[in-house]
Amino acid sequence: MKSYVLCIDDGGYPESLEVRKVYQVVPDESAAEQAMLRVIDETGEDYLYSARLFVPILLPPEAIRVLSASPTDNNSHRNTNKPGKLS
Repeated sequence: MKSYVLCIDDGGYPESLEVRKVYQVVPDESAAEQAMLRVIDETGEDYLYSARLFVPILLPPEAIRVLSASPTDNNSHRNTNKPGKLS
């Protein structure tokens, strides 16, 4: 099962982490032993960060499905109507 964390501090890496954003955790036992987390950051790659920058969160299955989908998968579920327009 995938796990997710909420960023509470960008740790001085504002181009890689956004406070109040959810990130997917990549399992890494050796990192966890050193109080580190491997997360998929804004670059789209997984990097190690101090665990103190995040809090673990539980998400409902629908949220996990959306977060796990590739960007092209998400486009097929989007409403393409402009706000205020009905079709």
